[in-house]
Amino acid sequence: MTEKLFQFIWQFQYYNKSNLQTSVGDDLQILQLGTLNTNEGPDFLNAKIKCGDTLLVGSIELHINASHWKLHKHSDDANYNNVILHVVWEEDKNLLLNFPVLELKNRVSNLLLDKYESLMNSQKFIACQNYIGTVNEFTILAFKERLIIERLQEKAGYVEKLLLQNNHHWEEVFWQLIARNFGNKINCDAFETIAKTVNLNTLAKHKNQLHQLEALLLGQADLLSNNMNDDYGIMLQKEYNYLKQKLTLKPIHISVHFLRMRPANFPTIRLSQLATLVHKSTHLFSAIKDAESLKEVEKMFDVQANDYWHYHYTFNEISAFKKKTLGKQMVQNIIVNTILPVLYAYGWYNNDEKYKAKALQWAEQLLPEKNNITSGFQQLGVKNKSAYDSQALIQLKNKYCNQKRCLECAIGNSFLKK
Repeated sequence: MTEKLFQFIWQFQYYNKSNLQTSVGDDLQILQLGTLNTNEGPDFLNAKIKCGDTLLVGSIELHINASHWKLHKHSDDANYNNVILHVVWEEDKNLLLNFPVLELKNRVSNLLLDKYESLMNSQKFIACQNYIGTVNEFTILAFKERLIIERLQEKAGYVEKLLLQNNHHWEEVFWQLIARNFGNKINCDAFETIAKTVNLNTLAKHKNQLHQLEALLLGQADLLSNNMNDDYGIMLQKEYNYLKQKLTLKPIHISVHFLRMRPANFPTIRLSQLATLVHKSTHLFSAIKDAESLKEVEKMFDVQANDYWHYHYTFNEISAFKKKTLGKQMVQNIIVNTILPVLYAYGWYNNDEKYKAKALQWAEQLLPEKNNITSGFQQLGVKNKSAYDSQALIQLKNKYCNQKRCLECAIGNSFLKK
């Protein structure tokens, strides 16, 4: 027995409630089981019970063993002064307290305990994978809505952190997060740091000169410090050295990496595409907020690297011609991982449901993400029709299944309730 399982049993009343009696034999009725307390103090607040002929209103405290009351020194804590019932799994000791004790050890189904143990001991992709196919589809759909909102709210927390750092300047925050997204998993921290060293005011002054934007971004990434053997590289190098002195810039101390990634994701290519996005955009976040359709947003990201990069992936090394456009998959990645979270955060921060709803609607219109997590759920019969689904499934796997939070999961609850 664990404390979380014991709370779960009490909260959902998964025990034999007939002929309840206290440990001293008094008749007991649970009129209101109370509401779960997630702060300090007793486990359940605002409860109401009838013990014998006496009506009691107050809090209920749960312990695996009755002796834990003294072990946790609750008698010395004023938060526990209004406890009216001590619910225990086992009354291992009679503490002679001034409120009744209810023992549940012999009132809980062994089947429930066995199910819970099987979930906790499972080493499979998800603990309930032998059962999830039988769960009511509405249960999964309803839980997906909660999951994607949870995921967006978690990301909104990071947005709020950046807002505090940037004096609540939404466009600046959006620029930093877009840059982070262009860095993908390997270079995300470096790209975000670059964006923080080259702010929107600096970009605005050089917005009409694409090669200056490239020089700023590539230079700050310390990609212009080597010897160059072609005219374009030499030109960018000279431009950056001039701007570096003029703006008193210092390259970031985080290295950008080329290893373990496809050439299309090389930092040289992504930074050039990012420069093009800045070059062609004006108040990008405001434009996205005002967009009425997802197609409008996708069009904003119809960008490609400068012509030089059609023949290069790195400086000083010519490659076969290939236009370095921002592919559909990358655009979707940007929408899912940056635009939707910032849009949702904007609605959440400003208490405007319109933007939160727009983020969720656009998630439903996007193609589903395909990765090991979504594939694993699809093999178990869980639908993955849109980015709305895939984001919910990623949240489910990472935040619930991997952490064995089955008691807080609607799917796990469904299994245990049966």
